[in-house]
Amino acid sequence: MTKILIAEDNPTNRELFRELLEARGYDVTEACDGPEALQMVEQTQPDLLLLDIGMPVLGGFAVVRAIREKPRLATLPVLAVTAYAMKRDRERILSSGFNGYLSKPINAKLLAEELDRLLSKRDDPKASPTPSQTESKLKKQAASAPGNDRN
Repeated sequence: MTKILIAEDNPTNRELFRELLEARGYDVTEACDGPEALQMVEQTQPDLLLLDIGMPVLGGFAVVRAIREKPRLATLPVLAVTAYAMKRDRERILSSGFNGYLSKPINAKLLAEELDRLLSKRDDPKASPTPSQTESKLKKQAASAPGNDRN
């Protein structure tokens, strides 16, 4: 069974993610801050990490940086989930070691598509690094986000 670790400080969001993921048959574990996420990654060895950017104690950027520094964990797919929805935020997140990006509120269909994309890349080392249809949808979603009228 595919294991997914949710690292999210908001209990309501964790519950929503858990329900969506378990409905798709994933084995789900949870962490509520950055240090716990790093500990759980080591203990549970998930197939994918769903990581909130804005957590207390140790934020998502620091967590993904620590993960990428460990050779054994360097290829772990990490999906950022965040309230940061501007185009520049997305670019900054993806250039910081995350493999994917979803803005909140989470769209269940886009979440499923991103999980499928990231998990299939994990299973296929020859998978194309080109942007997926989901990534194109995410760019459009970010561009149409309220308040995103900057170039």
